[in-house]
Amino acid sequence: MEIPVYLFSGFMDSGKSSLIRETLVDGGFSENGKTLLILCEDGEVEFDENELLKANTKLVLIEEESGLTTEALEGLGRMYHPDQVFLEYNGTWQMSTFLEMDLPKDWVLVQSLATVDATTFEMFLTNMRAMIMEQVFAADVVIINRCADDTPKGKFRRAIKAINRKAQIAYEREDGTIDENDMEELPYDLDQDVIEITDMDYGIWYMDALDDPRKYEGKKVKFLALAYRPDKMKKGVLIPGRFAMTCCVDDITFVGFKCKYGKAAEIPHRSWITVTAEMRTEFAMEYKGKGPVLYALEVTPAQKPEDELIYFS
Repeated sequence: MEIPVYLFSGFMDSGKSSLIRETLVDGGFSENGKTLLILCEDGEVEFDENELLKANTKLVLIEEESGLTTEALEGLGRMYHPDQVFLEYNGTWQMSTFLEMDLPKDWVLVQSLATVDATTFEMFLTNMRAMIMEQVFAADVVIINRCADDTPKGKFRRAIKAINRKAQIAYEREDGTIDENDMEELPYDLDQDVIEITDMDYGIWYMDALDDPRKYEGKKVKFLALAYRPDKMKKGVLIPGRFAMTCCVDDITFVGFKCKYGKAAEIPHRSWITVTAEMRTEFAMEYKGKGPVLYALEVTPAQKPEDELIYFS
């Protein structure tokens, strides 16, 4: 019989303990049988022993990263015989410590949830970006809590999606209610005859087009790009894109869309170009499904910009 494991990650004081408590005590998860709750840090919310007893939950603390091993978890399994496991991860530990370890027999990671405190996320993105983003890069669901009217949800969404495309993102207001209004105003006009995509807006356009390619169906765009056109590339195709810093200087990656252009063979590999193209939504092997495909209307040589990188913030 499989034992489901739920992983809760997030940086310091981001609300992991509160989420676990709400799920166990208020969410009815205790009806699934005996729960083993493994804490890898002391959270801001103390778990009440009587509440845990009512929720049929046993709490165990693992204080050192070196103590989180397959053998340790196997020992806890033999001691408590859980029907499900909740693990609150330490926000300062490497995620690879858990994700690369072998779980005990029959233990299966079924969901990974990450919490983000909207009131401190921007500061952490500026000063400790790599550390905080590590906590969300493998999450199935990212909950951005303590949101207010002025929370830059679009900026946070792009930062997370840049390193974790599959993540579902939910916004929770300070009173605990879910904020359904996650739309942001785009910095360019979709009704323009030709949408000018500046270097500053490239990351916003790229992520928004990936999330909702149908929004851009038939739209014409113009942008500065670096041409990816190696000799092995299919005839009539190139990838105009930009190098983007997703997390830190060690995580710079090339991001661009498939572009069909009859004169693609004339474009030198890694040359700077200005592209005017019509966007369509099509199946492409590069996306392993449907995604934005550009049909170039005009491609002209361009000067290398002062800053070759683009950013998702």
